[in-house]
Amino acid sequence: MDKYLNFFTVVLATLTFFLKSTLVNSLDTSWHSAYATYYGGSDASGTMGGACGYGNLFSFGYGTNTAALSTALFNSGASCGQCYKIVCDYANDQQWCLQGTSITITATNFCPPNLNLPSNAGGWCNPPREHFDMAQPAFQQIANLQAGIVPVMYQRVPCARTGGIRFTINGFSYFDLVLIWNVGGAGSISAAWIKGSNTNWQTLQWNWGCNWQSNAYLNGQSLSFLVSNTDSQTLLFQDMVVSWWSFGKTYEGNGNFI
Repeated sequence: MDKYLNFFTVVLATLTFFLKSTLVNSLDTSWHSAYATYYGGSDASGTMGGACGYGNLFSFGYGTNTAALSTALFNSGASCGQCYKIVCDYANDQQWCLQGTSITITATNFCPPNLNLPSNAGGWCNPPREHFDMAQPAFQQIANLQAGIVPVMYQRVPCARTGGIRFTINGFSYFDLVLIWNVGGAGSISAAWIKGSNTNWQTLQWNWGCNWQSNAYLNGQSLSFLVSNTDSQTLLFQDMVVSWWSFGKTYEGNGNFI
């Protein structure tokens, strides 16, 4: 039975790969109200991927167009990699908002709640508030820094990425922790599978942030990946990682979501 399920999975993924351009994007692009603050300085300080696992965001191509999300938006890490268009709500804050400007950011971190403070006086990321703690260079494209906090409107937008989806393989021996990043389209992954040249397809278990885990011994085998995004699109990367792969290295697929 497993053999037939594996075969069916590969056939389905292959068909989806060739038909992906015809799939209807299911992003909820309606506008929602939230608030925004900023962190870090105007340079590279503070640009770490934190709870999403990216590390230095310049190394991952995300730079300073990034934000940490409050509990209500972070969704326990399922929102990592998603993109949001944010505008300052000028109608409700003409003093500090920059009119006619917007910024598209990538969700790269978690803004933890501060339950010792009320949500309207410092506990900005407390549930159930929807809040973006933006990198300073992103924030100042839509608002005056002196504001500290501003009302915003936001919508989910497709992520535009250069190149293919990338897989960074960390771990040791029987423990593979695969960081999946540079994801286009929805930006976030809902499910992933891995296959060694001598194994069947195996489900990768979500671990944390953008990290997916396998406990299989795959050393010395070429690797294939199958990934589904949160728009129910699927891509197959057949034998994309060479058999002499090593931990800590990043490997790029030959396709991406749109």
